[in-house]
Amino acid sequence: MSVVGGRRAAGPVVVREMVALPVAEESAPSQEAVEFVRYCYLRSGVTWPDLYDEMCAVASRGSFRGLSYDDLSEFGISFALMELPRLAAITHRVVAEERAVRQTA
Repeated sequence: MSVVGGRRAAGPVVVREMVALPVAEESAPSQEAVEFVRYCYLRSGVTWPDLYDEMCAVASRGSFRGLSYDDLSEFGISFALMELPRLAAITHRVVAEERAVRQTA
C-alpha cells in the first residue's frame, strides 16, 4: 500500500504530469464588434453582465444596422458560452473608453 497525503491509498499511486497547452493570442476585436458593443452600452448605460442581456436583445431584434446573431458572428460577436470571456473583454474596453471620454468632456 502507498501513503498519499498522510492516508493509505487503496491501489497504486498514479502520478500525473502537468502539460502546458498552447494558448492562441487573442486577436483585436473588429471595428464592427466594438461599434456594436458601444451602441448597446450607450443605449442602455449598463455594464457587464447586464450589458450581455442588452446585446442579446439588440441582436435578436436586429436593432444595430439590421444585423442578426449570425451577421454579428461574422464580425467576431458570439454569445456562445465559450466566447463570453472575449465578449466581456470587448465590453470592458468599450465601457472604459466611454467613461474616459465622459471624464474629459
